[in-house]
Amino acid sequence: MTGAEEDIGARVLAAAQEWIGTPYRHQASMKGVGCDCLGLVRGIWRDLYGAEPEALPAYGRDWAERSGEDRLAEAARRHFQPREAGHTCAPGDLLLFRWRPDLPARHCGIHAGGQRFIHAYEKAAVIVSPLAPGWARRIAGCFRFPDL
Repeated sequence: MTGAEEDIGARVLAAAQEWIGTPYRHQASMKGVGCDCLGLVRGIWRDLYGAEPEALPAYGRDWAERSGEDRLAEAARRHFQPREAGHTCAPGDLLLFRWRPDLPARHCGIHAGGQRFIHAYEKAAVIVSPLAPGWARRIAGCFRFPDL
């Protein structure tokens, strides 16, 4: 890993840790007030880069299944740098999750180092969770935040 990668990863992780304890709120993205998993990533982006890279339309809780499109993965490819196949995810990387191989990605979080990740847990808050086998096998992509 290069120095620039370590720097952005450390900054992303530090920003994500500031969101821990923020209550879960669908479609929200306000530190300490409420966010969902996408709102967490949007908030970290704003913390690091300022304005969000694109406008986000309103979305329902079942947005991924209804559209059939892999919108979360497509947006990640537009704004983040995908990790090469076989590359180990690093702290501060964006993780995308899909519940089944035939479904679009619909959850995201930030790799926290070791076997842990930070995410907005539905009906709870932003927490650090173990990247247990049940989560690890659902990883649909690993992306690095762009350099500052």
